[in-house]
Amino acid sequence: MSTDRILLDPDAPDNMRLTLSEATALALDALCGLGYTRQDADIIADHLIDSALCGYPFAGLPRLIAIAGNRRAHEQSTPIKIAHETPASALIDGGNNVGYLAAHRGATVAIEKARFCGLAAVGVYNSYYSGRGAYYVEMMVRAGLIVVHAASAQTRVVPPGAAEPILGTNPLCFGFPTRAEPVIFDMGTASMMGGEISMHALLGNLLPPGIAFDAAGSPTRDPKKALEGGVAAFGEHKGYGLALSVQALGLLAGAAIARGSVRDYAYFFLAIDPGIMGAMQSFEEQMTRLVNEIKGARLQPDADEVRIPFERASRERQRRRQEGIVVPRKIVEAIKKIADRRDSSKN
Repeated sequence: MSTDRILLDPDAPDNMRLTLSEATALALDALCGLGYTRQDADIIADHLIDSALCGYPFAGLPRLIAIAGNRRAHEQSTPIKIAHETPASALIDGGNNVGYLAAHRGATVAIEKARFCGLAAVGVYNSYYSGRGAYYVEMMVRAGLIVVHAASAQTRVVPPGAAEPILGTNPLCFGFPTRAEPVIFDMGTASMMGGEISMHALLGNLLPPGIAFDAAGSPTRDPKKALEGGVAAFGEHKGYGLALSVQALGLLAGAAIARGSVRDYAYFFLAIDPGIMGAMQSFEEQMTRLVNEIKGARLQPDADEVRIPFERASRERQRRRQEGIVVPRKIVEAIKKIADRRDSSKN
């Protein structure tokens, strides 16, 4: 480990620094402890580790605790399958499998169909917990596609004027290929994502003021009370409008099919081959020029650069591959208990 510069994530007594191999082994042990096959565990673990590398700790290893505690993880699941299909579209039944697997399948199908038809629309329903949208979008953009991805999620967002959660945190993600690194913009439409609230609750940290409500609809900073109530949309009516729009795309992706609820999980992918709009001359070249012109903008006196969406995550991913992943000790201990389930079942 390099000692000639400041570490990206400082050490602290309550944290543990894990190498990439240690973090991966911990995730795989826990997933196998939950009964996943090694093939499925590899898919989920890669997503979780990449989220941690990119600087989203709540979307990394702590998600194993959320997966283990989700009631749907204990319900019967069936193989993921295509329920309806055309050359340019597919509707996929996730079989009540975790979204890390179901959405991965949806992204893979979208790539295949966009390569064949020039564009593709794919929906995935009957699933839960798909993780970080940028993970799937990066995978698709690196295949040369422009991507729009939306995920309707568990009810947690309180609309302006309401006293209870009605919409999901409903992330929305866009991805564009360039001659260099992809441009990916991934945002949640909530003021704070559910996984981050759960992590605050586990660690005993207060939430920022003005974003959360308890079960009675009163403001709170207690993350445990917020989990019983909800959070505001980001940007008031603007975030609320986006959350509603994502929920509508979730309906297009089949959200209401499995359980009859118009407020359920679903994942929508729109993949576009830029070549269908004419000579590929190209979108990638023009997108690269756009990025370079933005990066070359005149700076404010106190600014070092203009940063492009996904640039920070990409840089930090490379550093953490060398420096390791810092995880709260409480989180590591809780994950080890999940992994112990497999060992105890053998005895």
